[in-house]
Amino acid sequence: MTRTDIRIALPSKGALADDSLALLADAGLKVRRPNPRQYQATIPVLPGVTVIFQRPGDIVVGVRQGSIDFGITGYDIVAEKGSINGDQPILLLHDALGFGHCALHLATPESSSARAMADLRAWAAELAENGRSLRIATKFPHTTAKFLQQHAITPVKLIDAEGTLEIAPAVGYADLIADLVSSGLTLRDNHLRPLDDGQILASQAVLIANRAALQSRPEARAVARALLEYIEAYLRAQGSYLIIANVRGESAQTIVRQMAQRPTIAGLQGPTIAPVMSAPGSREQWFSVSIVVRKDSLVAAIADLRAIGGSGVIAAPLTYIFEEEPERYRQMLTALQDPGETS
Repeated sequence: MTRTDIRIALPSKGALADDSLALLADAGLKVRRPNPRQYQATIPVLPGVTVIFQRPGDIVVGVRQGSIDFGITGYDIVAEKGSINGDQPILLLHDALGFGHCALHLATPESSSARAMADLRAWAAELAENGRSLRIATKFPHTTAKFLQQHAITPVKLIDAEGTLEIAPAVGYADLIADLVSSGLTLRDNHLRPLDDGQILASQAVLIANRAALQSRPEARAVARALLEYIEAYLRAQGSYLIIANVRGESAQTIVRQMAQRPTIAGLQGPTIAPVMSAPGSREQWFSVSIVVRKDSLVAAIADLRAIGGSGVIAAPLTYIFEEEPERYRQMLTALQDPGETS
C-alpha cells in the first residue's frame, strides 16, 4: 500500500531530542505532542506531516529504507549507516543545525607512546611482526575502517562494541578505541588520550531525507522546502540585529557613500534609506537608515552611524532572515538530478 503521509523522525530522548524540538519551535515549526509518552506527534503548520520519535540510529535506518521521509539525527550515525553498498539513498539537506557537536576520534592509553597516526602505523607494523593485528574497539566500524585505510594503518582488527568503550584497553580486549568525544573529560577520567591527528570526523545534528521520496513525491519536496525555509531563516538570523537610526545628510546618496566607506554599516545587500518627514520649517534634512549587523559588530556599527550623523539608534535582535529561495533547497534540487551527490 502506498503511503500518503509525510513522516519526519526526531530523536526520542536525550539532549539531541530536546534540542531538536527547541530548534523546530524556535523556527516556527513547533511540534504538538499532547502526551509525552506517545511516539507520534504533529506539526500544526505542516498539515499531513507525522512526527515519529525514534533512536538516532533507527532514524538513519528508517530514512535509508524509505519508511521515514525526513529525520534529524547526528552526522556521525549518517556517515556510519547511511549508505548501502555504495548507493546513497539518504540526502543530506542541512549539515549544520548548530547542536549535538562531537567528534569521532582515535584515542590511546596515556601509557602508550603513540601520539599521532604515524606512530599508530609503526605500532601496527610492529604488532604484525609478532603475528597479531592492532585491535581497535569502536561503535563505528565502517567509518573507522575508511579512515584507517586512508592512513595506511594495517593490519587492524576492529572490535564492534556496544557498551562502554573507554574500559577496553584497560581490560585488554583492545589496544585503543575510536569513540565520540565532546569535552574529552571521559577520556581523561579513564586515562586515555586522543591522537593529535586522529579525528575521524566532526559531527553535529543534521537534517536528512530519503532521496527516492523527494524524487517521486512533489508533496515531499514541498515539505523539504518548508523545513529548509524556516530552519535556515532562523539559523541565519541568530546573532544578527536590525539597526534603525535617523541620520542627517544632504541626500540619500551622500549617506550611502559615507556608509560604503565603513564596512560595519554596509548591511547585507546595502542600507535601506528613506526620508524622514521633518516638521515644517526645519533646516535639517534627516533620513531613516536600516541595516542588519552581526552581534560582534554591533558596538562598532552604532559608533559608525553616530560618526556620520546618526542619532536615535534602535537595535533589535532578529528572529528570521528569509532569502528569496533557500540556498540549501537549490542544492537539494541539484543533488536530486545527480545520484552521486549526498548533500
